[in-house]
Amino acid sequence: MNAASTATAPASAASAALDPAIEIIGLAKSYKQNAVLTGVDLTVGRGEIFALLGSNGAGKTTLIRILSTLLKADAGRATVAGIDVAAHPAAVREVISLTGQFAAVDEKLSGRENLALVARLRHLSKPGEVADALLARFALTEAGGRAAATYSGGMRRRLDIAMSLIGDPAVIFLDEPTTGLDPEARREVWATVKQLAAGGTTVLLTTQYLDEAEQLADRIAILHEGRILVNGTLAELKRMLPPAKVEYVEKQPTLDDVFFALTGKGQSR
Repeated sequence: MNAASTATAPASAASAALDPAIEIIGLAKSYKQNAVLTGVDLTVGRGEIFALLGSNGAGKTTLIRILSTLLKADAGRATVAGIDVAAHPAAVREVISLTGQFAAVDEKLSGRENLALVARLRHLSKPGEVADALLARFALTEAGGRAAATYSGGMRRRLDIAMSLIGDPAVIFLDEPTTGLDPEARREVWATVKQLAAGGTTVLLTTQYLDEAEQLADRIAILHEGRILVNGTLAELKRMLPPAKVEYVEKQPTLDDVFFALTGKGQSR
């Protein structure tokens, strides 16, 4: 871990370390000669919304795929809910759910039918009741009988997340869940993610949208060129840069300022 990583405030690191839902030590992954992850260390506490922030190609999706047992790391160790992802992948899959960048719903089926189908595949009793409860939880009851093809982008994504919750996973991975959504739909998804955490679910969220991380995350890590540059709360990250003064009015740095200063990816706005 580099010097920036060690700047994380002790309180945040300690709270996550006491009861980790996800623990990553020295994780590395390369594709031929291309090193994608180069020694990632990260701890996510139970019930947190943790945002992994980075540009395209930073390694966010690769990290999620390793944690969700879809890909094997070249080196390092990772546990989810205390289970080693490499040694016991089947056990990990029992306690997680993964939602990718695009909603994986069957558009020919209604919302209720999509949910009931997943409930049956997970061998749950009373799949119809499970579906109805989730439709109510995600404000989709009125649309539950309609084909998913008629849903807006935000409704479709909410249905997708609802499907991923069937079976009560302890940890849910959301890989860029608002990609391609309009501002109103993004806010619908944000409200859904906050609801998940309020119910005790641990959420690891990847995003390239800085405002999304600001809105949602209890803690944020910036992943750049395969390494964690820094990780902490929004307030802790903002304190890494001095406030700017404009006409004698103190201006606190934004998360944009922190991100661009650390990654050198351009000028902050």
